[in-house]
Amino acid sequence: MNKADLIDEISNKVGVSKKEVEDVIDTLTKTIIDKLKAGQEVTLTGFGAFSARTRKGRIGVNPRNPSEKIDIPSVTVPKFKAGKNLKEALKS
Repeated sequence: MNKADLIDEISNKVGVSKKEVEDVIDTLTKTIIDKLKAGQEVTLTGFGAFSARTRKGRIGVNPRNPSEKIDIPSVTVPKFKAGKNLKEALKS
């Protein structure tokens, strides 16, 4: 399912226009991204929690020249932890 399919599905179930649903989804994703950039966690109770974690830098190996070492810098990556309701729904 892609974004357009999701918009269609929600629009049909809720009975609002596709444009309104698209605006809500865009606002939701932008808000989550902004909060993660600010170092905050976003929790949707029962669904899950979005957070940002810093992955440590390390020394790696160049795959084209295994004897050459390369420095891999630290980077901030998104993390999602599934909530109880989501886990239970997928178990059944």
